[in-house]
Amino acid sequence: MKDATKILKRHPKNPLLHIKDYPGIAQIYNPFPIQHNDETILLVSVVEHAATRGFGRDVGQTRIARSKDGLNFELGTTNFVDTQSDVYPYPLYHHFIDNRVTKIDDTYYIITPVMVHGYDSPVGMLGKTKDFVTYERMDVITQPKNRGASLFPEKINGKYWKLDRPGGGDGSNGDIWISSSPDLIHWGSFKPVLAANYRFWNGRKIGPTPPIRTKEGWLDIIHGVYTPAGGTYYYVGAMLLDLDEPWKVIGKTNSYLLGPEEDYERHGNCDNTVFPCGAIADHAKDELKLYYGACDNYICLATGSLSAIVDACVKGL
Repeated sequence: MKDATKILKRHPKNPLLHIKDYPGIAQIYNPFPIQHNDETILLVSVVEHAATRGFGRDVGQTRIARSKDGLNFELGTTNFVDTQSDVYPYPLYHHFIDNRVTKIDDTYYIITPVMVHGYDSPVGMLGKTKDFVTYERMDVITQPKNRGASLFPEKINGKYWKLDRPGGGDGSNGDIWISSSPDLIHWGSFKPVLAANYRFWNGRKIGPTPPIRTKEGWLDIIHGVYTPAGGTYYYVGAMLLDLDEPWKVIGKTNSYLLGPEEDYERHGNCDNTVFPCGAIADHAKDELKLYYGACDNYICLATGSLSAIVDACVKGL
């Protein structure tokens, strides 16, 4: 294997969720997948045709899609994530999309990038659930601008850890950083992890998802943004972090794992986009299930060998 572009295989049923099947919805995209009991659950980003623009809480929302087989999903009609408060500054927060979910013990912690009205500065809002029926907002745990903050699934050296993606937009690059916390609320000890533009497919921005523990290290599925003369392209890659010193990159894919190639990945509300918020790792089957958004119109699935992706990181394929 000379590169990592053939590890993931698109499911023949793609796209699993198609915008044409949901009247009233203008955009559907960027899911986070969870295997919960006997269900596959997707936290799905949705924008309705009637959504408020500018100030308001309903520009983009998170809804839950459920499936017994991981392929045929029923999309809920109610919004799952909200600030649950009219106390300042929460009335300013809106556009609840692109969630990252991490299970720690018996609780699922959800970091939702939210926009702040009048500031054009996304921040990460932490919430939690145990059943994906009820949601409890906790606090805002990142400074602006920060999109894609993702928690590690366990403490390392007695601390919680979080990958951050500060910056991005306004012509600036978005890079990956790391921080630690004693309680999931107060964060510090910020360190750089991986800068954008180490290969063409992440020349503009790069961003993390919640890390997956493997024997070799923390596997992290990442996205990269490339902006050539013809427009912007989103890709999927991976990096491997040290288990005990998670700010150390011990491997990464130089090639991308997935790029916008199929028609449903090339044309839509946001052309040339494949975007992951996370993945399901099945260690027993040596399988990674990557549910991803395509062009803000569709939700798709690609699967591949978990160990092959780790090996590609180690070898720099």
